[in-house]
Amino acid sequence: MMAPQSAPARQNLPPETSNLVGRERDLSDLLRLLDSNRVVTLCGVSGIGKTRMALRVAAQATASFPDGVWFAELAEATTRQEVIARIAQAVGVVEENGREPAGTLVDALRGRHLLLILDGCDEVTGDVAAVGRVLLDANPSISLLLTSDDPVRIGSEAIWSVPPLALPQRTDEPSLNDSEAVRLFIERFQGPGSTVCPHQLRTIADLCHRLDGIPLCIELVAAWARHGSLNEIADLLAGHLPRSTGNGRSTDRQKILDAVLGWSHALLGTDEQALFRRLAIFPTWDLELAERVCSDDLLPEANILDAASTLVDRSLITLTGEHQGRVRYQLPRAVHRFAAERLTETAEVETTRIRHREQMMRLVEELGRVAVLGRAMPWAERHSVWQRVGAEYDNVLRALHWSAERGDAEEGLRMCAGLHRLWVSDRRLSEGAFWSDLFLRMDDERGPLHGRVLARRAEIAWLRYDFQLAKETGEEALRLCCTANDTESVLLTLNLLALTDMRADDNERASERLTEALNLARDNGDLWYEAMALSVQGALAARQGDYPSADMLYSTALLIQRGMDHRWGVGSTLVGHAIVAEAQHDLDAADRCYREALDIQRDIGVVPELARCLAGVGRIAHAQGATAQAYDYLSESLLLSQSTGQRAGVARSLASVAQLAASDGFTEGAHRLSGASTGIRESIGLPTFWSLRPHQEQIPESGPGEQSSWWYEGYELSIDEAVAMALRIAEAGRVPRPRTPAPPGPAPSTDILTRREREIAQHVAGGSSNREIAAALFITQSTVARHIANINRKTGFRSRKQIATWISEDNEDPGETSGAP
Repeated sequence: MMAPQSAPARQNLPPETSNLVGRERDLSDLLRLLDSNRVVTLCGVSGIGKTRMALRVAAQATASFPDGVWFAELAEATTRQEVIARIAQAVGVVEENGREPAGTLVDALRGRHLLLILDGCDEVTGDVAAVGRVLLDANPSISLLLTSDDPVRIGSEAIWSVPPLALPQRTDEPSLNDSEAVRLFIERFQGPGSTVCPHQLRTIADLCHRLDGIPLCIELVAAWARHGSLNEIADLLAGHLPRSTGNGRSTDRQKILDAVLGWSHALLGTDEQALFRRLAIFPTWDLELAERVCSDDLLPEANILDAASTLVDRSLITLTGEHQGRVRYQLPRAVHRFAAERLTETAEVETTRIRHREQMMRLVEELGRVAVLGRAMPWAERHSVWQRVGAEYDNVLRALHWSAERGDAEEGLRMCAGLHRLWVSDRRLSEGAFWSDLFLRMDDERGPLHGRVLARRAEIAWLRYDFQLAKETGEEALRLCCTANDTESVLLTLNLLALTDMRADDNERASERLTEALNLARDNGDLWYEAMALSVQGALAARQGDYPSADMLYSTALLIQRGMDHRWGVGSTLVGHAIVAEAQHDLDAADRCYREALDIQRDIGVVPELARCLAGVGRIAHAQGATAQAYDYLSESLLLSQSTGQRAGVARSLASVAQLAASDGFTEGAHRLSGASTGIRESIGLPTFWSLRPHQEQIPESGPGEQSSWWYEGYELSIDEAVAMALRIAEAGRVPRPRTPAPPGPAPSTDILTRREREIAQHVAGGSSNREIAAALFITQSTVARHIANINRKTGFRSRKQIATWISEDNEDPGETSGAP
């Protein structure tokens, strides 16, 4: 039973939708340039092939970058925060609670030897330059490959002006078929490997010269040539193209591109032209979305499929992949700009944007409804809405930006309320805070919608460790939502405020709020918030040391969530339940909870929770004596937290590896890792937990002892150094080796147990489960678990096996027979 499920990905390059023709020499030169320069920018007019070349270079450069090549699309980014978010998403870095994403990104990439491909930097060159400089200064092993119409102007930037495709020599007819431009035209005209007659070849060569070897222009003209006479196409095009100056300037190429796009657009029918310009409203889309947004009396929905098929066939639309069984499309960047200009020239731009926003609003409000819908619903159906919003997130951002530009506070707030659960589950907390604050400031009415968003803003503040803001915002939200009879938001806020009370050690007030929330949820038949209140009550009981009550509360919450088939809720509650079982030394129950939660998190993909589950399974494996398996799970947790920038997760895993190392004989490494874990937690403002740090009174007057020195040295380690040490220890720990067992200490006397504890211990020794013991003694399972926890606490044992061995040995002692004096 090995922990790792798969090898780490080393690239996220999108699939190529068509063959790259030619460019062999350019690619070779670019690879050499990338070897000697940390920043390379591919510049040139739109349609010249910058993105396609960058992707091919990246694919061929993978072997040179041990930590992978990572592609981030920046064409839709408008702010520095969005640039950072898109880079972080590309490399798999997850926003940390309580920290700005930029800091997390920089630290997570520190020491990683990788290539970042930042595509479409034109609208955010200043922000890309600023972020790029920070990344380059922090990590000498990062390289950047950028695409932009113009230089981005990062220091030491090597600029590569992407040339057009090689053209044939007009006088050397036999070489025509070897020309890059001609090869591309023929492939798009008749398919790969096709041949044409000499007369067609001369016409194609002439067209390629007129198009100046611009790949997009060649593809557009070749697509039209498939549906007519090649000579007629050449004649039609001749009147539209500007006269070439022959100097190869980018301004001339831009004029050629504009002319070809205008010519191609003019050949379209009325339906195709209407759909073409309206599609500029999308970054990407599927057919269903296009039908809902682009149709009206002028363009009936029934006509959109045929119109879209024509645009695909004319190379004006490209396919980007598939999601949830739906094919997704986009306009090439240069085509998109042209289509957007056509849309702004019409009176329909406003109505198209409104229809687009209405569809996005309908989608995110559906997410807000089903994410916490307090009734049974198939998880696949619930989760599909999450995935759908994720697929349309760029469209959602467009709608948010447009609403902000117009000052449409109500529409913006509605979208924020619907998006909240995605922001939380995907750890887009900074984005959620930004957009919520923006539209809350716009809203002067402070009505029901204001309170609804404010309640969710309070939860974001809590998750970002801004506890004072969470409390203040939560109290205001509770007042507004009570006035508006917004029961769902009241329930959310009561549970959240209970957490703030617990953190302030006001457990009595927390209990009052949770009781109120539980009663309100039950009165309204809201299963989700009933389960949430029970879970928080379980956390409160555990905090107060009442583990049996915590166990019962978590079990009840799980029963409700399983009945709803809400896997996300089940996964979160299982972690709390596992922690309680672990605290009671009920290893079997803890293992079951952690493993089930692990399966759920692998499916859903919430990284911090996945790492927490891996660490939990590793700790339990250690306690059960499965050393190699423990190292496997803890190593995976450690690497996952490190690669995604989760310092709290790194500290947790380091502490667990330290515990395992200590019991495994790696004394020095255990102390160092313990010190490193403490140092990380202190640096991010989290309380410290288990530590091998010696007590002050144990340190000799002459100075710290050897073990203390190890601990302090570990305290000073960087995260990368500590992780590397932990992995070395894990690797050594997996290797079986002879051990010299420590001499056993005297076994504790059974006199330390109460009569009931002794009775339960006898049943444990007989192999009975908690359920069987409870049935035999007519007590609850939670009572059995509490007694077993007390036995372990009194004896220092950590497993049922140790209890069983102890009782069996004690029963064999003749001094314990009934006839002994």
